[in-house]
Amino acid sequence: MSAYALDNDLEVLAASARAAMVRGIQASGAFAADPGWREAFATVPRHLFVPYYYVSGVGGYERRWGESPDPRTRERWVRGAYEDTPLATRLRDGELLSSSSQPSLMALMLAELRVEDGDRVLEIGAGTGYNAALLAYRLGDDHVTTVDLDPEITESARRHLTAAGYRPTVVTGDGARGVPERAPFDRIIATCQLASVPRAWIAQCRPGALILTPLATGLAALTVRDPEHAEGHFLHTPAFFVPLRGENRPEPEPVPLGGVPQRARESDLFRFLLSLTRGTLDPHEAYALWEREGMPDRERYGVTVGPEHAWAWLDEPEGPYAWPLPGSSGVRLVEP
Repeated sequence: MSAYALDNDLEVLAASARAAMVRGIQASGAFAADPGWREAFATVPRHLFVPYYYVSGVGGYERRWGESPDPRTRERWVRGAYEDTPLATRLRDGELLSSSSQPSLMALMLAELRVEDGDRVLEIGAGTGYNAALLAYRLGDDHVTTVDLDPEITESARRHLTAAGYRPTVVTGDGARGVPERAPFDRIIATCQLASVPRAWIAQCRPGALILTPLATGLAALTVRDPEHAEGHFLHTPAFFVPLRGENRPEPEPVPLGGVPQRARESDLFRFLLSLTRGTLDPHEAYALWEREGMPDRERYGVTVGPEHAWAWLDEPEGPYAWPLPGSSGVRLVEP
């Protein structure tokens, strides 16, 4: 049996599981910014985009797949496809290369994208193709472009999209360079972790466009002013994604937290500040700032990108606290 063709019992199970997933997303509040996405999640079948995936088990990963000869395994595969969890879809030597993100986080990001009919959207990180299918359902195939560096990922995304009945433009290339031949864009959404915002994205956007991208362990929503400038705040939610490949940057070393109080070490918000200021503030300086400013949440932080410099900031772009993003220099820094 092909993973794209289910028997009647599994089709019924998939429909029921998808409806339950959508109810859970609704209850989480992820659709609040744009309830129009509820219909897309209720319609696009996630299981078509994960014909197999991996779940953590004793001694490594367990592979679940839709063509298993064991009917119980096929049932677990369908149920798992609609759980509100990220699914590992591609591994190499134990390293996670690609995944299908947690549906409620995808819903929140798509809702915060605040699309309008006719918008042209660029997705950075094709993954399984599921997110591109949701976008194509809402906006139409011709308005959606998705790009990924790995040709195996883009080829499988095309297959999944075709099986589900969607045909957005799928490009194999370095996402940091954008897709200039498909520009200009009204929205750019990244589904992979970055250290800064590539200026190529800003140049490929119309004025007033929105860029939504993971940075540090948060989601920055930047409004494009012109081809060289963009600025905006972080959303309230934490976000963890597979890093964007193609930039050839080494992974950062772990930050030693000895001497930092336990409550800060265990705080997601403090670790967000550490990640955002890495290379600028040491943990003690970051803790002093964090405590002095009342343990600020993510929405008080923002990012500004200009033609030469890009920086993160607390409360105000020109306020007393600002830190350069990687690849920038000359930014006024916070006093220790």
